[in-house]
Amino acid sequence: MALKCGIVGLPNVGKSTLFNCLSNAKAQAANFPFCTIEPNVGVITVPDERLTALSNFVKPEKIVPTTVEIVDIAGLVKGASKGEGLGNQFLGNIRECDAILHVLRCFDDPNVVHVDGNVNPVRDKEVIDLELQLKDLDTVEKRLQKIEKQARAGDKDAKKQHEILSKYQEVLKQGKSARSVILEKQDDIDFANDLYLLTNKPVLYVCNVDEAAAKSGNAMVEAVRNSVAEENAEIMIITAAMEAEIASLETYEDKVAFLEEIGLAEPGVNKLIKSAYHLLNLQTYFTAGVKEVRAWTITKGMKAPQAAGVIHTDFEKGFIRAEVIHYQDFIHFGSESACRDNGKLAVEGKEYVVADGDVMHFRFNV
Repeated sequence: MALKCGIVGLPNVGKSTLFNCLSNAKAQAANFPFCTIEPNVGVITVPDERLTALSNFVKPEKIVPTTVEIVDIAGLVKGASKGEGLGNQFLGNIRECDAILHVLRCFDDPNVVHVDGNVNPVRDKEVIDLELQLKDLDTVEKRLQKIEKQARAGDKDAKKQHEILSKYQEVLKQGKSARSVILEKQDDIDFANDLYLLTNKPVLYVCNVDEAAAKSGNAMVEAVRNSVAEENAEIMIITAAMEAEIASLETYEDKVAFLEEIGLAEPGVNKLIKSAYHLLNLQTYFTAGVKEVRAWTITKGMKAPQAAGVIHTDFEKGFIRAEVIHYQDFIHFGSESACRDNGKLAVEGKEYVVADGDVMHFRFNV
């Protein structure tokens, strides 16, 4: 599954620094607005300790983790929805992403300029939200104009679409994001997804703090937390400058020593990648053999045939059954054969809902 998260925020809040930490790419990071113009793209692995644990037992020829594509989108400014500051280009880049990582500056530093002259993460968030909402309102109103005549004429589909679009129009005019509209029927959700509304995308607010606030945050983080309390969104704290220092260390041992010194169990970027993965309602299953141990990305709730189709469409078309070992059982007994001998290998059919961490082998015929 090709998954893409876009890093957004005002200019100079730490987006490119964070991107460099995530991808080990070298996006230009400098102390002036519009440092990033073309989006930088990096493919990053999703950290998963289970993959390493399985590999220690199986000892495969190679290990293949799952990945997420991260896009560093240039800084938005007021007026972006009307094309200011290369706004149309930036908003187009966001539209192509599955989820948004919204970076907010939550630290004071007179040596790092702010596009608005002073630091206020809640105001910064509202600037970005407003531009995205205005763009979505424009999208919704254009669609309403197209189907209004059909809806008045009694077309059932057009009437339903008009009803959904009107809901979005109402909340957007109130200064709320499209994700605050709750739709229950799958057909309605599918129609809404086809609108590609920017504020309907899942969002993770990334509060970029200084080292002193790395563990517990600060007053600015709390202000952000209060401001998004009614949103269906997540928040995490990260220190981009410190993460850059960790990323620059050459050996794993050096990184572990640095983390121990500052009292952290793992780099913040690892938590960020995992959060982005879960933000997209995703989970992982594994295939494990001597040639490779591999992580596969699926949507939560996916059944066995669809999970098999992630490997190859023929697996789904000709699905017969799935042999399933729960991750904890595999780790406890240490091998597929030991799990089989102890009755921990289950044979599942087409209705089996794959659990996060399942170790699977598919039988199919085409």
